[in-house]
Amino acid sequence: MIYALVRPARLDLEAFARATGTHPDLVRRLVALGVLDAQRDAAGALWFPPAQLYAMARIQRLRAGFGLNYAALGLVVDLLDRIAELEAAQRDRSRITGIPGGPQWT
Repeated sequence: MIYALVRPARLDLEAFARATGTHPDLVRRLVALGVLDAQRDAAGALWFPPAQLYAMARIQRLRAGFGLNYAALGLVVDLLDRIAELEAAQRDRSRITGIPGGPQWT
């Protein structure tokens, strides 16, 4: 058996599916729905950055925890990402102004 000493820069479809415990057809479907990000090489093969392993774990948690269908997962993931961006902006604003919650507009 061969073990990699460093994390690969990207994973092909089969390696990604194996690492996430999913079927390659499901991975292809999630890419088509825009829930997962992948690049295609000149031959049309899918390649995934390692960060997409975390995205897939999040998708699996949402699917198992809330019973969402795969189309709804895209919407929920987008909304959660937007909430995270807004919370980060709020934290930055609070840090700059020194006022918890940032400036209050009345």
